[in-house]
Amino acid sequence: MLQNLSVATGSEPIMNEKHTNHLIKETSPYLLQHAHNPVDWHPWGEEALEKARSADKPILVSIGYSACHWCHVMERESFEDEETAALMNESFINIKIDREERPDLDHIYMDAVQAMTGSGGWPLNVFLTPALKPFFGGTYFPPVRAFNRSSWKEVVIAVASAYRNKKNEIEEQAETLVKHLVAANNLQGGATAGGPSDRASLQTIADNLLKTADKEWGGFGNPPKFPHTFSILYLLRHYHFFGHKPSLEHAVLSLDKLMMGGIYDQLGGGFARYATDRRWQIPHFEKMLYDNALLLEAFTEAYQLTKKKDYAKVIHDTIGFLQREMMSAAGGFYSALDADSEGVEGKYYTWGIEEVRALLGDESETFCDVFDVSKTGNWEQTNILWMPEPLENFSDGKLGDWSASLEGSKAKLFEARQQRIRPGLDDKIILGWNALMIKSLCKAYAATGEQQYRQLAELNISFLEKNLQKNEEPFFYHSWNKKINSQEAFIDDYA
Repeated sequence: MLQNLSVATGSEPIMNEKHTNHLIKETSPYLLQHAHNPVDWHPWGEEALEKARSADKPILVSIGYSACHWCHVMERESFEDEETAALMNESFINIKIDREERPDLDHIYMDAVQAMTGSGGWPLNVFLTPALKPFFGGTYFPPVRAFNRSSWKEVVIAVASAYRNKKNEIEEQAETLVKHLVAANNLQGGATAGGPSDRASLQTIADNLLKTADKEWGGFGNPPKFPHTFSILYLLRHYHFFGHKPSLEHAVLSLDKLMMGGIYDQLGGGFARYATDRRWQIPHFEKMLYDNALLLEAFTEAYQLTKKKDYAKVIHDTIGFLQREMMSAAGGFYSALDADSEGVEGKYYTWGIEEVRALLGDESETFCDVFDVSKTGNWEQTNILWMPEPLENFSDGKLGDWSASLEGSKAKLFEARQQRIRPGLDDKIILGWNALMIKSLCKAYAATGEQQYRQLAELNISFLEKNLQKNEEPFFYHSWNKKINSQEAFIDDYA
């Protein structure tokens, strides 16, 4: 893979002059966030790569996305710092990549950093030789030494010094790493065609999933906890085909805890990307289109199996959120909502008890009991709305009355929240993620009979055919943001 890096040419450099934005307005929202940094950022393209070759300078590739909280943190701490930027500009050709526009490049360099460090994530910062071979990298680096990590300045100075003084060793190290990555990505002679299909093998997969299951709070493994939607879907389908009750029980437990958790927006619908705790209470607040599309599919299949009304409501409210906040008038679904607003993670979604009391009056006591709102707060002196216990535990047999009252309270808080400064929106429209939405909307329509879901799918298909299809042929581009991005679709877009 590394031997066949593709280069998207024709892009304008992000900055040719200090503090000057030379981006055209249609460029990636993530790149625009960095357009006024004092770092001399370039987009990935032949111009930047030729600069590195002609000057014999190493390349810093920094990869992230617009809704990434720690990308914002590192930008504020390091990339907006004049002294740090001067060190970077002197020693490197600096390239910014939106991982959602170029998942191919992100995959290559994420593999490299994981091979070097044993972990990965975003922001992804990797140093390359002018021949595009990685030799050092990592994720977030603090502005001063902390968390058992070197500071970003220390990294920049050390890498620049090593390239000047030990260039031959670095090139040998990079060549060895490239060979390792090429071998690791060579699938020939690997997995057998077709994969497991006999019942015993399928049961083994279910058993292995359940060995990692959190039997109290749902999901799998330890924090940070991602929904692992494909694992939940596997368990649901395993029950459907073979009647394996433990599979259904854990899938239902996981979905129940997800929809009760802070990872689910209790007021507006939709899911955040993951939770930082075991109970799904504390989300990483960014909301991604593909996560919500996949969770819609899981709740839909669970609804088909169980007919639980709560699942139908999650489907309805999540589609409502996506239509309201992440869909263009023309029918394209946007990529993501930021974790931060006004520079603070989660500020848009959290509440103080006095604010809740002022809005709800006499209804506030019940609401605060159900959604764990307290004077001291349940997260950083503020409150994330979540349900530690099922509503039946509060309702004394009057579940209908309680549900109606809480829905009214939620509507009042939602209306008040609409007046707040909203998190940033990445309005890039990605083919593959929209295709996931089409599938989930069609499944939701088939399961519930709601005509609106089918109509949204049809509108989305029309948008993609009109705006991302290539010359009316059965070929597509990867993304759209007020105009076509010249990057052709990847195999996962078609899949």
